[in-house]
Amino acid sequence: MRLLIASDAWHPQVNGVVRTLMSLAKSLRRQGTVVEFLTSEGFLTLPVPTYPGLRWALPNPREVARRIEQAAPNAIHIATEGPIGQLARRYCVKRGLPFTTSYTTRFPEYIRARFPIPERWTYEALRRFHGAATVTMVSTPSLMTELAGRGFTNLGLWTRGV
Repeated sequence: MRLLIASDAWHPQVNGVVRTLMSLAKSLRRQGTVVEFLTSEGFLTLPVPTYPGLRWALPNPREVARRIEQAAPNAIHIATEGPIGQLARRYCVKRGLPFTTSYTTRFPEYIRARFPIPERWTYEALRRFHGAATVTMVSTPSLMTELAGRGFTNLGLWTRGV
């Protein structure tokens, strides 16, 4: 099995997404899965206003496609909704490839706290993003219930364990 994980969150960032993905890759590799990452590495990045240490990639769509094809995955998981995640999603949808996603960050609340953008607009964009996934993985039953109430579909529980 070959798994490609697309993520805008990656080293040198230190956060829950990066830690979760590293732990997942370690566990899957022990079971014989080949795990590769599609990250911002090698792309121009810009700092994200109001979030020290976070940088958004400005990925080239052709290069993203090339990296996905080079990885030759049997499965694709899109861990974040940023530019890398958006282009990986677009690649999959355009080619009719199934993929999974994760909902890990409360972006609507984060954005509303910093900018005059209504949460419902951000939830609508996230619902569209995740709606094309075979399964959108969430970490808690309460988050699953909340997102279902906001119109998200195909939700699956992916607990983090201890």
